[in-house]
Amino acid sequence: MGGLAVALSGERQSTKAWDQGAIGEERLGARLDSLVADDIAVLHDRRIPGSKANIDHIAITRKGIWVIDAKLYKGRPELKIEGGILRPRVEKLLVGRRDCTKLVDGVLKQVGLVRDLAGDVPVTGALCFVEADWPLIGGAFVTGGIHVLWPKRLAKVLAEQTAGDVDVAATCESVASRFKSA
Repeated sequence: MGGLAVALSGERQSTKAWDQGAIGEERLGARLDSLVADDIAVLHDRRIPGSKANIDHIAITRKGIWVIDAKLYKGRPELKIEGGILRPRVEKLLVGRRDCTKLVDGVLKQVGLVRDLAGDVPVTGALCFVEADWPLIGGAFVTGGIHVLWPKRLAKVLAEQTAGDVDVAATCESVASRFKSA
């Protein structure tokens, strides 16, 4: 009976969420692929060793490595800051009215894993919201050391990362050997 109930109920919510997420990853991946040159390499959908989790995108530039998590969320991403002088400062990532701060923690974990491999190469994290409601002016911000932005802005930031001494090809090969394609 359980199998029949699942069959009749249509697609499971988690399956729909994964499908939506894959759409966002593919759109961002295509934009990132358009940046690939001698100074920028991109790896997509990389397995985290010893885990079922993956890293959506890793971009290697002359200035360092970017760990990028793509999200297909509706609503406006914003940074809400509470506390400060009398209470501890707490930063929250909101998308629409949803508290999405846990997404920052997830990217920080991924950045840590890549940083363990990278040695002296700087590693930066980014949350890229593909279909969010971004304002016409401004909008991008950093919380917990993670950049929060949209695909076009991310592409611009990465394209500006050409002055540096990172060996893009060698670093890409090293990262790809540790984080295999999923």
